[in-house]
Amino acid sequence: MAEKIVLAYSGGLDTSVAVKWLQETRGFDVITLTVDLGGQLDLEAIRQRALAAGAIATRFEDQRRAFLERFCWRALRAGALYQDQYPLATALGRPLIAERLVGVAREEGATWVAHGSTGKGNDQVRFDVAVQALAPKLRVLAPLRDGMAMTREEEIAYARQHGIPVTVKPASPYSIDENLWGRSIEAGDLEDATHEAPEDAFAWTRPLTETPEPAETVEIAFETGTPVALDGKVLEAVALVEDLNRRGGLHGVGRIDMIEDRFVGIKSREVYEAPAAVILHLAHRALEELVLEGEGAGFKRQVAQEYARLVYQGKWFSAHRASLDAYVASTQVVVEGTVRIALHRGTARVAGRKSRYSLYRPQLATYSSGDEFDHAAARGFITLVGLPLRTQALVQGVDGRPPQAD
Repeated sequence: MAEKIVLAYSGGLDTSVAVKWLQETRGFDVITLTVDLGGQLDLEAIRQRALAAGAIATRFEDQRRAFLERFCWRALRAGALYQDQYPLATALGRPLIAERLVGVAREEGATWVAHGSTGKGNDQVRFDVAVQALAPKLRVLAPLRDGMAMTREEEIAYARQHGIPVTVKPASPYSIDENLWGRSIEAGDLEDATHEAPEDAFAWTRPLTETPEPAETVEIAFETGTPVALDGKVLEAVALVEDLNRRGGLHGVGRIDMIEDRFVGIKSREVYEAPAAVILHLAHRALEELVLEGEGAGFKRQVAQEYARLVYQGKWFSAHRASLDAYVASTQVVVEGTVRIALHRGTARVAGRKSRYSLYRPQLATYSSGDEFDHAAARGFITLVGLPLRTQALVQGVDGRPPQAD
């Protein structure tokens, strides 16, 4: 009896060819799993293509809400942005797909799982490491990395030879992955880092010349660090993110162009569109500035960088990430309130914020009448702050360097 393998299946050329290759070359019974995280999926076409390629069964799961609530919201509360820019859209989606690959493998009695990553990117690490963490005895195969070495032209010929109904479109110059939290674009003309990203790389965001002149303001409400409403209307996660993606994209907000330090050790020019993620991170940070005390806010910025590193490197299912989540959750109890964000010509800026837990007190900060700050207390405060430096200067000289003897 053939071993079963569950393949993460997008319905594209690579994974469609992989179905037949796994069956023909490796002797597997292939079960495909398509996980919807917010891409534009033609489910019936995907199912028919998988069956035509030789799959013994197809599975589809709508995981959009789980993706946002279990993964994106946690990263948002943590403030996790890789290299302070990338909101980790693809990186956050991979552990959920891996989790479902493991779940379906157990349900179907499969001994292997497979994915369509290449041997050069980060995703192979994310899939493999996540599966190893969840099911250490389950084996992982990546056809494009592990033997299915075909050019695009060879894949097209292979598909035609085996009757796989893949629609061959003009070759896109870009490699694209998208979900609700963002769209990543790489390769093609983008590999020349001296040139601006061409407009044909973008699909969600308008060029600045086509954005509306009047600014649009959106008000976002948060409870315990989680966005719950737009403009006073309570929305569930998918609807909220879809609305912000649409409105942000209309104003050209959410484009990111960066040189990224890949986990596999190379630098890569990466371009992203993430209107909702960019807007929500800005709003969440603005609210935290209002309600978190200074020392806690400073330490949380360090946590955000560590959290982003773990997610980027595929270590979602680690005790370390779970421990960071516990700390982050403790900080978010007071992250409640509303933030207004103005969207205009490619920019998103804070236009106002309020919270019942606000630590900002105008009567302490003002330089006008009504000032309640005790100015006299400042002299003693400064004396104590400067005491170590004053003592060091008297004993050791400026900068702690004793003067040279004559």
